Amino acid sequence: MSRRRSPKAPGATVAIRPSPGEPIVRTSSDESGHFRLDNIPAGTDVPLIISIGKWRRRVTIPNVTSCTDNPLTSAQTSLPKNHLEGDLPRIAIATGGCDALECLVRRLGVSDGEFGTAGGNERIHLYSGTGGANQLANSMPMATATSLWGSVDNLKKYDQVLMSCECSQDATHKPQAAMDAMKAYADLGGRVFGSHYHNVWIGGESGSTTHVPAVWKAIATWGDGFTSPTSDTIDTVNNPKGMAFATWMLNVGGSTVTGQIPIQSGTGRQTCNTMDNAKAERWVFNDTGGTQYPQMFQFTTPNEMPKEMRCGKVVFSDMHVAGDSFSSGTFPSGCSVSPLSGQEKALAFMLFDIASCVNPIF
Repeated sequence: MSRRRSPKAPGATVAIRPSPGEPIVRTSSDESGHFRLDNIPAGTDVPLIISIGKWRRRVTIPNVTSCTDNPLTSAQTSLPKNHLEGDLPRIAIATGGCDALECLVRRLGVSDGEFGTAGGNERIHLYSGTGGANQLANSMPMATATSLWGSVDNLKKYDQVLMSCECSQDATHKPQAAMDAMKAYADLGGRVFGSHYHNVWIGGESGSTTHVPAVWKAIATWGDGFTSPTSDTIDTVNNPKGMAFATWMLNVGGSTVTGQIPIQSGTGRQTCNTMDNAKAERWVFNDTGGTQYPQMFQFTTPNEMPKEMRCGKVVFSDMHVAGDSFSSGTFPSGCSVSPLSGQEKALAFMLFDIASCVNPIF
């Protein structure tokens, strides 16, 4: 029997797998990061697999003693920091002048050696968005974000595409061909995460962008508000994972009150007025004057197909992640070294959740 605190998000699969194929025994980690495996084989060099989506780590337990607890350390049960520790998904990150998703991924522990530019062997490729970082510390220039989303073939090289806020919708750099490519990528099973003004892909503020995919435009309505809330609320009533999310946030110190996410000054926004609950799943909302404005929501794709035929995910967040990180010039010089804020932990949860398998819910 073995048990211990495990990866950074609940629902990670933990399994004893001595050879390729079905594991001998498996379980899932809970909201506190703990798991328990019973009836595993006693002996030496027992292989343990920890995975969520394409994040996958394989560790070897030197010795398992029968009929007793065999606790593991946190170092043994974390997700991989680099390819030497296991498998990481291929991730493309578009930088932006008003957010720094690339810094969040780095601050979660991914090694600097796993960040590169288009065409490299690294698992995470950075693309330069409007106003964002445009080169690495070794002076290697980044390809433009428009080259990333300009072709579905380029997007298909990645398991996840993360897009940092560019301080405006910058719709001229997201023409119809790019909109069609992004939808096609998600419909094929891709994972898309957009921050704030990347609402342009889903309809934009006040529906100002008319060339977005018609299916996605029907998911939400938008306004021109630029409210900056000081706290957000996790939807623990309508979202089936909401309570697990809220409990996890308490456990990792992201919340001090169940279901409440503190927002750093100037980093929260409110541009989404409503979303269609039949088409998307609300994760977080901002309550202003008794009206609940969606702050973070997710939908599966192709959204127009029956639920059981969907395999992709799109997440939109009005919360900026940057905090005291910034995205300009050279990566990673602008990344903060301070502890993760509450909203950064909330967005970290979503980055791991987006990597997981699609459930036939929305």
